[in-house]
Amino acid sequence: MLFDKKTLSADPSNLPPVFKRNLGAFVTLKLNGNLRGCIGRFNPPDPLYLVVSQMAAASAFDDTRFLPLSKEEFEKIKIEISVLSPLKRISNINEIILGKHGIYIKKGFRSGTMLPQVATENNWTVEQFLGYTARDKAGLEWTGWKDAELYTYEAVVLEEK
Repeated sequence: MLFDKKTLSADPSNLPPVFKRNLGAFVTLKLNGNLRGCIGRFNPPDPLYLVVSQMAAASAFDDTRFLPLSKEEFEKIKIEISVLSPLKRISNINEIILGKHGIYIKKGFRSGTMLPQVATENNWTVEQFLGYTARDKAGLEWTGWKDAELYTYEAVVLEEK
């Protein structure tokens, strides 16, 4: 897409079975260690190999926080793929294990998530993790998580060094 407006496609017959499972994923792009794009999907109807391909393109070109990825930036980008477990509804914030669980907050038509690694990268407490997710991702008040639906999930993170 970046150079000739074409997307690459994988031959699923050559992929291990895990890539053919319907798993959610987020693709995070970093430039010089800073966030450059991050988009993902939970519970997709598509197999993982397609989700990763779609989310990589979306992170590069559709994350509204950034301009589309340029050819100059492409050579410097580091890619992180987070393969997600299914969401699990929780009733108590003591169920959240920082560094292990990502959180998904849903209240009415608003929702937001942060990946497990975000809390540890920022040295947040559970309450800060919930507050930042509520305010910055779901568009709620800082304490909006207190009367929202809370979910956790886990992620296997594949990071380019």
